Amino acid sequence: MSGAGADPVTPSGHGPPGGAVVTRRRPSRSRRYLTPKRAIPRTLVVALGVLSFAVLIGMWAVLSYGGFISSYFLPKPTTVAHSEYLLFKDDGFLSDVWASGFRIMAGFLLAALIAVPVGIAIGSFRIAQAFLEPPIAAIRYMPASAFIPLFIIWFGIANGEKIAVIFMGVFFPLTLMIADVSANVPAELLDMSYTLGARRRHVFLQVLVPACWPGVVDSLRIGVGWAWTYLIVAELVAADTGIGHVILQANRFLQTDVIIAGIVTIGALGLITDGVFRWLYRVLFPYVERVER
Repeated sequence: MSGAGADPVTPSGHGPPGGAVVTRRRPSRSRRYLTPKRAIPRTLVVALGVLSFAVLIGMWAVLSYGGFISSYFLPKPTTVAHSEYLLFKDDGFLSDVWASGFRIMAGFLLAALIAVPVGIAIGSFRIAQAFLEPPIAAIRYMPASAFIPLFIIWFGIANGEKIAVIFMGVFFPLTLMIADVSANVPAELLDMSYTLGARRRHVFLQVLVPACWPGVVDSLRIGVGWAWTYLIVAELVAADTGIGHVILQANRFLQTDVIIAGIVTIGALGLITDGVFRWLYRVLFPYVERVER
């Protein structure tokens, strides 16, 4: 008699003598769900994601409704939700979201357009690495906020200064990430192409660059997250629109609920852009074998 949860398998031509029934036990839950780099069911992924947000909101509710933290420092979730509703209904918050979204996308796209070819060149050609990597690596450690006075002198206080801050915060680390992607393309792949008679130009354009694209899209997904984190810094000076402007105005009047509502909005928009890049990765590279994350 087979054990619980086992699937009987009848061998054909091979196996134990006498036609014995071989049982194949299902792997335990710990083996299925706690094995490194092993996929889990999509429904479980969604359920765990929803549960994680529920736990955070539950902890917030316990601390605020339970009176453990003053509402001055941590407003109730319903208070923040009501403030968010009023921002969109009465205060034209949608135009602020649009203004911030435009600055984020402009700065990020400008950084990506330059970082992708420069990063691939650094990771592919030693001469480009020797010339370009040292200054890019050095500037990466300089805080973008330190350049704000200089950007105001160069670009004024309009959108140019804010886009420049976002570009500054994204371009340099993104370039080095893409350089690592290019450098990690297996040399055997290129050698095989040379063996088959391909020329250097064709190997670079038709073998190396396409091999970089999955890693490049992954790097861009991380880079757009950096862009959102620089939003408040970009809108710190002389901004009259934008989510950062709303948060800074709320700070002046000690409106903690509005501050949290603005932060939650940035997080939600960041999740949307992250989801777009995940979808784009699945559509463009269905052949890439990887654990969904």
